[in-house]
Amino acid sequence: MIAMSEDEFAEAVDDALDSLPDEIARAIAEANVVILIEEEPDAGQDLLGLYVGVPLDRRSMFDGYAEPDRILIFSGPLRRMCRSRAELVAQIRVTVLHEVGHLFGLSDERLHELGWG
Repeated sequence: MIAMSEDEFAEAVDDALDSLPDEIARAIAEANVVILIEEEPDAGQDLLGLYVGVPLDRRSMFDGYAEPDRILIFSGPLRRMCRSRAELVAQIRVTVLHEVGHLFGLSDERLHELGWG
């Protein structure tokens, strides 16, 4: 398992978000989305990240108030799968972009085509 402090992991997530174009970052900020880092997914789940919510392309102004959507990044599985710190940072970025893609309604297949999966 690659050693990385919680603060360093959070910084790598922030760096991934900072790499997004300004209009995407603004859309995330306006979309009522919370990005959280958790150690592990629920038991039985083999995930690096998870988007929980209604994708932007499926929302309606008639939906009313809802709980914030969540993007969860799981540090334990990411640290275990990588062999170097550089690989971990790169995989954190891919995972963040993958889950942000789900926010915008992109399928797993399309995200893999883009190299974000």
